[in-house]
Parts: sequence; structure tokens; C-alpha cells
Amino acid sequence: MNATRAPIRVLLVDDSELIRVGVRTVLERSTNPLIQVVGEAGSVEAGVQEALKLKPQVVLLDIRMPDGSGFDACRQILAQLPQTRVVILTAHSNDNLVYDAVSSGAHGYLMKEINPAGLVQAVYDVSTGRSILDPEATSRVLSLLRGASSGELVHGQALSALSAQERRVLALVAEGMTNKQAGQRLGLSENTVKNYLVTVFEKLQVKRRAQAAALYVQQSSPANQPESGR
Repeated sequence: MNATRAPIRVLLVDDSELIRVGVRTVLERSTNPLIQVVGEAGSVEAGVQEALKLKPQVVLLDIRMPDGSGFDACRQILAQLPQTRVVILTAHSNDNLVYDAVSSGAHGYLMKEINPAGLVQAVYDVSTGRSILDPEATSRVLSLLRGASSGELVHGQALSALSAQERRVLALVAEGMTNKQAGQRLGLSENTVKNYLVTVFEKLQVKRRAQAAALYVQQSSPANQPESGR
């Protein structure tokens, strides 16, 4: 991590003031990376408004709020600020919640029990393009996706529409790699990987990396592969 980089601008959205104070304290003690909490909100409506006003790089978002779901806030924020990174930070975790986070476009899902160093690292990682999932949550969401029948959870076109190179790029994205990391693995420039992903999103009729990755995982599972000889 580079101590000289510009501060990572973070918005906290949680209906508990105590939680917001605690998270702010943890983040703003960090010097490498330097993190600046630019705003706070305690509801879906206020969270969306603050995001549009402050344009943070990262939004830490609780699920349950007095006027709705954090997933609704996530969709609204990303619809208008597609470059913003949203991480669900919650005390609740089950199969459906983790899947809802992925399908709403969230770039991460963390439990509030995470230690301070882990939270700081997660904010840094997600700000640089990585997708962050609590390890336990990762296994659950992949299991849920793999167990679903095609089209039941994820809508879009078949992976057969992709070229071999596009599939290779998407496979690395599904592993959580950034464009730069995928490029290094494949011997491509970061910009070339970005261009491949633009085409992938168009072919699969999705708008976000998480949606494309979920579709890849779902359609690549053994249950969805054609039987040999067909």
C-alpha cells in the first residue's frame, strides 16, 4: 500500500450512530492507506442523497435500515454512480442475503465482527478494484449460484456467446482479480482487459462485474454443463 496516494473517500450508511462512530474511528486512524470518511447517513434515502452529493470512492452499507433495504440503496447508488464501490457491512449473514448483495451489484460483503486491520485492508482492496467477500460468505454464495438452475437467479445470455479469450478474462474476474491482475495473468494490457469486459457485458446483457461473474459461476458449474457426446 502506498502512503502517498490520495485519501480513499468513504461514506458510512448505517442506522446505528454507535456503529458509525466506531467504524469512522477505525478507518480514520489508518495512515497506510489514508482513509477519509466524508459523510454518514442513517437511512436508505439519506444514504443515496449523500452518495450523490459527496461522490465517495467507497460506500460501507448496512442491510437493514428504517426506510428500506441496503440492497435498494446499493442499486440506486450504482445506477447513478457506477464508478463507486459498495461494500455491505452487516451483522447478518445467510445464503439469500449474500446472494442479494451480489445481485444488487455490491462489490463486497463483510461481517461487522471483522477486525480493524481487516476492515482497513478491505476498504483499500475494494477501492483498487477487487471484490471482497467474507470467506464464509464466499462458499455460501458460490454454493447457491451453482445449485440454481439456469435463469432462476441470474438473467442474461449464455456464455457460448463469448469468444475463448473473453471467457478466459471473465473466469479471472470471477476469481476476484482486477483488470490489471487479469492482464498480467494473460499477458494483456489493463486497457485491453477492460475492452474485453465491455464486450462481455454487452454479450451477456449485464452491467456489472458481479453480475457477469455470477453468471459465469452459474453456467460453468457441472450441473449446467452439457453431457458428453451431445
